[in-house]
Amino acid sequence: MSTTGDAPTAARPLIGVTGRRIRLDLIKGADRRYGDRCADSYMSDYAIRIARAGGLPVHLAYETDPEAVCLWLAGVVVTGGQDLHPACWGGDPSVVRDVDPRTNPMVHDVERDGYELALVRAALDRGIPVLAVCRGMQVLNVALGGTLVADLPPGEVRHLSQEAALTDGTDDHVVTFEAGSIVAGLFGERAVTNSWHHQAVDRCGTGLVVTGRTTDGVVEAVELPDAPVLGVQWHPEWMESDDPTMTWIVEESVKRL
Repeated sequence: MSTTGDAPTAARPLIGVTGRRIRLDLIKGADRRYGDRCADSYMSDYAIRIARAGGLPVHLAYETDPEAVCLWLAGVVVTGGQDLHPACWGGDPSVVRDVDPRTNPMVHDVERDGYELALVRAALDRGIPVLAVCRGMQVLNVALGGTLVADLPPGEVRHLSQEAALTDGTDDHVVTFEAGSIVAGLFGERAVTNSWHHQAVDRCGTGLVVTGRTTDGVVEAVELPDAPVLGVQWHPEWMESDDPTMTWIVEESVKRL
């Protein structure tokens, strides 16, 4: 317990949030004199929703040693973003473009991949709660030895939506959850969610189980049984409604205090 004035304040969990690194000249209006320097970029919506749920978001630079920071963190959120490099999971390397990810944040970034894979493994080793979002769910799967679908074919469910954030998604994107799972406890039998991905979990990594799918069979949620580990393929931070997974990661992290 800590105090502010005379009022006691309960301890709040530190929750690490991953991001990406870009050159400053990508930012409109940035001073061109230092445009070749880099800035770490984080989607503010994660921090806003974690704080709203009672957590203390901590943005993690690539230099924040995973093993060392996991001595301090009570939870980890691995965020969305560009595709994981195919070399990490045995995919086709011919899709990789020779482009600096600091100048184009949508191309493969091996530095980010290495950091997030190490962070996930360190968190799992210490039993730290993990919420893995979109790309993050794929990182979680690959960290445990799983593989990915390189490019989802067009079908009855739109996974790479043209909707702008914030959105609760469209009626075709219904995720059905396995009874007894974390997500079923949070949402019930099913939920409509947003969707911005063209890759997906293929073969699950060691211990991971699929707990949510859309009607076309695409994996939308994974969990580690008997562990506070949840991956979701949608973006809870960009749901227009409050998504209970953001509250879940805070509540699970509080148990680590």
